[in-house]
Parts: sequence; structure tokens; C-alpha cells
Amino acid sequence: MNSPPFHKDVLKIDDIESLVGHITEKLKQDVTEQLQRYGGVVGISGGVDSSVTIALAVRALGAENVLGIMMPERDSSPDSLKLSLDLADQLGVKTVVEEITAALDGFGCYPRRDDAVKEVVPGYDPARQKMKIGLKQQAAGSGLPPLFHVTVVNPDGSEIVKRLPTAQLRAIIAASNFKQRSRMSILYYHAERMHDAVIGAPNRHEVDEGFFVKYGDGGADVFPIGRLYKSQVYQLAEYLEIPESIRKRTPTTDTYSAEQTQEEFFYQFPFEKLDLLWHGFENGVEPERVSGVTGIDPKEIELIYRNFTRKIRTTAYLRMPPINDYEI
Repeated sequence: MNSPPFHKDVLKIDDIESLVGHITEKLKQDVTEQLQRYGGVVGISGGVDSSVTIALAVRALGAENVLGIMMPERDSSPDSLKLSLDLADQLGVKTVVEEITAALDGFGCYPRRDDAVKEVVPGYDPARQKMKIGLKQQAAGSGLPPLFHVTVVNPDGSEIVKRLPTAQLRAIIAASNFKQRSRMSILYYHAERMHDAVIGAPNRHEVDEGFFVKYGDGGADVFPIGRLYKSQVYQLAEYLEIPESIRKRTPTTDTYSAEQTQEEFFYQFPFEKLDLLWHGFENGVEPERVSGVTGIDPKEIELIYRNFTRKIRTTAYLRMPPINDYEI
């Protein structure tokens, strides 16, 4: 059996025009024929994934049939809203801004989360301190299950970092997930009132590794970039003339009050390296060959592969539809 090709440019898209044409034609067909909807609703966040998604939707359905929705809350970066509005203006799409802080207050999102933080960092004061949670990068190649930590940032910039026990980790994540689920509700409200489809923005890593909230940002009718690696999303972003301010922006969760990258929250690697590691893992490329391209020790790559397998297994329930095989 021939080994699959593997080199630093293995994920470069050779004919990007054809790929964009294929995606947009399929998206148009999916929305108008399979889903039988008039157009599409896209939640835009100022990140590259949602920006590419709405640009593809405009090509597929026409700007007049696409609605961009921004859903900031009190922990969101102001840059997210500004970048989203600038992009929508460039694309010529209508927009709606839905402030969801009040809804999250109603769910008790913030106090539920903050109470869990206080159990780990006594004296945590959300009025003057910021917080985030994340994984330690060095654990990715250790062979051990990754451990989450909470970081509390003081007004002077100093940090308090504590390992998160399971109960508090689950409470923080469960409370934070109100944000994505509230946004999903807003998207479907607008989609249903206009007889449109909700067009989701998860990329390949988010879908396959489980970096999404079930019935939150994982709740959509179609995922046009769901099989694209992050580096390929950036290739499309350049081709689609997504503003450089978005393409150069560091991928962020934009979920917690302290600034945080997706790398430190979940992925543990910069996307350029993660893409190669994941591609090698998916295609059974030997660690020695991956090592020659990434510079990572082969033994560490073996452990990273195991960590990927663990992520797929532990997040499998996120990708499962409701179980409906009960016989009567």
C-alpha cells in the first residue's frame, strides 16, 4: 500500500476557484432545494470562520438573501462587533445586532460561572478581576489526559492560575454554554421568521474534535466549511477578499472576560501545526514522517495521536443525533 503524501504544503488548495464554486453551488442547492428555504442567516463574530461562511453564503444565495447577525454580550471584545459590521458592509448584506447580556443574566449565566470560579479561587471578584479557562500546551504530548486550569487576571496584570477540579470545570462550561445556546435561539428566530436556513461556521477541527456546543454553535442546518482545515479556511479568506484585519486576527474564543486564544483554550497548538498533525493522524501517516515536517519528536507525536483519539471518543456524543431507536 502506498503511503499518503505528506509535506508542509499538503493542505494547500491547488484550484481554489473550483473549490469555492463547488461549495457555493452545493450550498445553494442545499438551502433552496433540500431545505427548501429562501436564503440564509449567519451569525458573524469578526472571526475568520464566520467571515468565510457568510462570504460563501453571499456567493451562493445573493447578498439580498443573506442576513448577518451579531450577538455581543458583556464579555465580548468590542473588536468583534466592529469587524463584523465592516465585513457586512463590504459584502452588502443586511445585519441585525442582538445584545444577549440580558438573556444571559436571566439564565444566571454569569453568577453560576463566577460561583464555580470562587470555589477554586476564593475572593475572586468579577467586578475587578477577569477570568478564563484553558489547557496546558505541554500536556498535549505527555500521554496524560489534558487538565484544565482557571486563570484569574488581576487589575495590575498579575495572574492566579489554579487547576480546575472536575465539578467546577463542568459548572463553568455548563454556564458558559448558555452563550452559544442563546445565540442559536436568536439565529433560528430570524431564520424562521424569514423562512431561511441557519448556516453554521464550524470548521473541520471544531466538528471532529468536538470544539462546539451541542445545540449551540453546533446547531445549524448546514456547515459549508465543516470539512476544511483551518489553514484552508484562511486560504479561502484570502481568495474571497476577507479584510486583512480579520485574517490577521488571532483566533479567539471570545467567551470569557480575559482575553484568550482558541489554542490555549482547547487546541494546544497553533493551527498551522495542528492542521498537519491532524491530517497525519487522519490519514495514518507514520509519526516519523510527521516529525520530519513538524519538527516534533516522533514519540511525542504518538502521544498526540492518542490524545486526538481520546478527544474524538470523549466528544462523540456531541456529534450524535437524538437516539430514537426504542421499539414499542
